[in-house]
Amino acid sequence: MNALLALPQAEDEAPSQAEAAYRQLRDKLIMLEIRPGEPINEGQVAVELGLGRTPVREAIKRLEVDHLVISYPRRGTFATNVDFTELADVSEIRELLEPLAARRAAKRASESMRRELLQVADAIAELGPGQGESRDLMRYDLMVHRLIYKAAANPHLESTLIRYDNLATRIWCVVLDKVPSVSGHITEHVDLLKAVAAGDADKAAELALHHVTSFEETIRKVL
Repeated sequence: MNALLALPQAEDEAPSQAEAAYRQLRDKLIMLEIRPGEPINEGQVAVELGLGRTPVREAIKRLEVDHLVISYPRRGTFATNVDFTELADVSEIRELLEPLAARRAAKRASESMRRELLQVADAIAELGPGQGESRDLMRYDLMVHRLIYKAAANPHLESTLIRYDNLATRIWCVVLDKVPSVSGHITEHVDLLKAVAAGDADKAAELALHHVTSFEETIRKVL
């Protein structure tokens, strides 16, 4: 599992302070390290992240747009609650856009990106059944999706899909303890990543759609 988490991250390195604050807070919210409904204190977050209050404030504004936090006048800022009624809406969008991203990635990924996708596929394939903590596996799931979005070479599509994948992952994390295993959900990525790396656009799109629909089916079984 350590080899998985040590692989390169999909997002660009050396971000600005505001971008760093946004990414760190975003992933804490997605992975429920900041629980739904929990208050978010700008000063406390700034100290924890080792950043100034201004970049944290900017990050919180972006997270409001992402529907991960909500601010109330005179009350403060809070992590949004997870609304399971949004699952169908989020899935509907992902069922259209995830295959598009996979298809584009298969056609447009650079050679270096294809090598990286194969490296990730090999790392996943080495996982034994049940290996790795569920939350670590979900962090890895996020990384895989973000790599494919990046390989699609359309920044507007990438930013849109990151936003909806974040919401979907947050829903998954809420029910994580009710799901028997997430390892199967992760190992599905092997064939998808290999199809993208091989330039097989049709297969990549088909596998991406299956991955999204199986996610929704799994969630509905435990609700």
